[in-house]
Amino acid sequence: MGAMSVRTPSSKPSASSEAPHRAGFACFVGRPNAGKSTLTNALVGQKVAITANQPQTTRHTVRGIVHRPDAQLILVDTPGLHKPRTLLGQRLNDIVRTTWAEVDVIGFCLPANEKLGPGDRFIAKELASIKKTPKIAIVTKTDLVDSKTLAEQLIAIDQLGKELGFEWAEIVPVSAVAGQQVGLLADLLIPLLPEGPALYPEGDLTDEPEQIMIAELIREAALEGVRDELPHSIAVVVEEMLPREDRPADKPLLDIHAFVYIERPSQKGIIIGPKGARLKQVGIKSRQQIEALLGTPVFLDLHVKVAKDWQRDPRQLRKLGF
Repeated sequence: MGAMSVRTPSSKPSASSEAPHRAGFACFVGRPNAGKSTLTNALVGQKVAITANQPQTTRHTVRGIVHRPDAQLILVDTPGLHKPRTLLGQRLNDIVRTTWAEVDVIGFCLPANEKLGPGDRFIAKELASIKKTPKIAIVTKTDLVDSKTLAEQLIAIDQLGKELGFEWAEIVPVSAVAGQQVGLLADLLIPLLPEGPALYPEGDLTDEPEQIMIAELIREAALEGVRDELPHSIAVVVEEMLPREDRPADKPLLDIHAFVYIERPSQKGIIIGPKGARLKQVGIKSRQQIEALLGTPVFLDLHVKVAKDWQRDPRQLRKLGF
C-alpha cells in the first residue's frame, strides 16, 4: 500500500505563476464540537460561522469565502450529522447528505485530543458512500496534544480510511486557535477545486442573508449559560430590520426586532431571568456582535415567545426557516 501523506509546513506545494484560477465549494464535517466553525472563521479571517460549545448550533448553511489571487474557496458549513430522533434531526441529515454530494471537496474534522469514536465512524461510513468527492482528513485542536498523541491519531485516521475502502486525499494537522497550518490547509484544498472564475465579488465573506446571521448571533448569546436547561429548544427569528427614520446620515441607527422562540412556557423564566436580567445580558452581548458584524449602531428589541414543541411540528419548522 502507498505511504500515508501527512502535510507539514516544509512540504508546501509550489504554485506556478501560470496556475489557472480555481473556484469551488468545500464543506467541513465532523462530530459536534470537532472545531468546524472555528476552522471556518480562521480560514476566512473573520467571525462568520457560529461557534459554541454545544452540538447543533449551526443549522443553516453558513458560507465563509476565502479570497485569493489565484482562487476562491467557498466554505459551506453543514449541520452536524447525527442519528435523528426528531423530525428536525431527520431534516438536518437530509440537508447534510445533499450538501456533501454537491461540494468539490469534503474536510472531515477530527479533534486531536479525542480518540476516534463511534460518532466518527458513523460519519466516515457515510463519507465512504460518497465516491466522487475527494476527502481531506483535518486533525483539529493540535495545540492541545503532544506530538506522540498526534502521531497516533494520524495513524488511526489513515487506518480508518483503509478499513472503509477509501484513500484520504490529504491528512492535515491544524490548530485554528493557535493559527498553525491554517494557510497550508487552504493551499491543499484549492488544487481540488475546479478551474473557473470567482463566483462571488471580492468583498463578500458570506452569502448568508444578514438576518439569518443576526438570528444566529442572538441564539448563541441566548444559549450562553443555559445550555444544560435548554440545549436545543431555542429558535430565533429576526422579524424586521429598519433604519431609524429622522437620523442624520453620519449617525445612522438600525432597529432590529427579533423573537426568541422556546418550546414551553416553563422555559420563559429561564431565558428572561430574575427581573429580566438574563434577557438584558443577551441583548447587550448580541447587540455588540451585531454592531461589529454590520459596522453600524443597532437598537435591538428582543421578545420571548412560546412556540409549542416546535422541533416536532412541520408547520412551525417551516415558519422558523427549517
